[in-house]
Amino acid sequence: MSTTGRTATAAPDAVAATLREAPFVRILAAADGDSVAASGVVARALDCPFQVSVTRTAAERERRVAAVADDHPSDAAATLVVGDDADGPALAGRETPASVTAADVARELGASPDPVLALAGVVAAGEMPGAGESASLLAAAEDRGLVERRPGVAVPTADLTDGLAHTTLVHADFSGDPTAAGAALADLDLPAERDETARRAVASLVAIAASGGDDTPPRAAAAAERALRPYATPESPFATLGGYADVLATAAEAAPGTAVALALGHDARDGALTAWRDAAERAHRALREATTGRYDGLFVARYDAAPVATTARLLRDFRSPEPVALVVGDGEAAAAAVDDRTIGAAMRAGADAVGGEAGGDGHTGYARFDPDEDDGAASPDTKEFIAAFRGAL
Repeated sequence: MSTTGRTATAAPDAVAATLREAPFVRILAAADGDSVAASGVVARALDCPFQVSVTRTAAERERRVAAVADDHPSDAAATLVVGDDADGPALAGRETPASVTAADVARELGASPDPVLALAGVVAAGEMPGAGESASLLAAAEDRGLVERRPGVAVPTADLTDGLAHTTLVHADFSGDPTAAGAALADLDLPAERDETARRAVASLVAIAASGGDDTPPRAAAAAERALRPYATPESPFATLGGYADVLATAAEAAPGTAVALALGHDARDGALTAWRDAAERAHRALREATTGRYDGLFVARYDAAPVATTARLLRDFRSPEPVALVVGDGEAAAAAVDDRTIGAAMRAGADAVGGEAGGDGHTGYARFDPDEDDGAASPDTKEFIAAFRGAL
């Protein structure tokens, strides 16, 4: 697998032509919200049997392809890779969110894509709804009354305490702690029926809490924007577009089967919310309790129980003083950068040094390896992985 993230996304009409003629389609999605949403958009437009799987490394993807080939040996079966580079059709999702391109593929196949699912993928990719090529999706959703912008904060549930405590769109003092989130809201003395003034007060609370700390990097304010002035989604499984994206992104890592079921339109809301809450609590706890190290251009956090990809994204946006954040858990690691730093290639170098496997692109990456035990301290393999990753940046 190429890990540079520079291979161009295939043209939607070319992808559609390949999928249209296939008797069976295997879709292999990267473990992120945009890729999973894009996979759901395409899968819902297919007229043939399909299988959607979430893969995190090149080796895992190859194993999935081989397993499906055993069950469907026809050479005519098609494989669509979403979120990574590939030899065949691929929706890379970096220059343009994969969900936007997936919607174009669905139209080429004669289907009407779900604009809310596709826009949730756009938000999960770190973009604002309606930005760039997603403008037509937002217009379609607004025309059909599927989204409505309002003041406030983007959370997936009607329970604001639950939403603020578990959102991974921001990190603040109350993050991961429902009691602390409830106390912060109580201080606002909100009315029982929240009007626009009350919603703005909550938004101000979140904006200040997420970006005003002494150890908060300047980029935190921009990152927190994704959580403010949300689009309400009354016909979606979740209360807001940003909340939908948040659940997809965390579930893609913590409960990929549930995330895929959600993107395919199945009743997976409760399971997805359970995965979201658990992953959020572990990620926010990791940001507070991790063992950290700062290097030139790199900030490293070690915490065994971390959902590494979710934690790396939060670390980059809300805590890292360096442009690259690396989170190392128990036998796995993830990195996130503010721009293209060939992260995928660096993750592969780190994995190769310890006999592991990796995947990623220029901005994000993931590695899996089997660390030696060392009484709770950083194992020799963990140290070697970090050193190799640093050397490859």
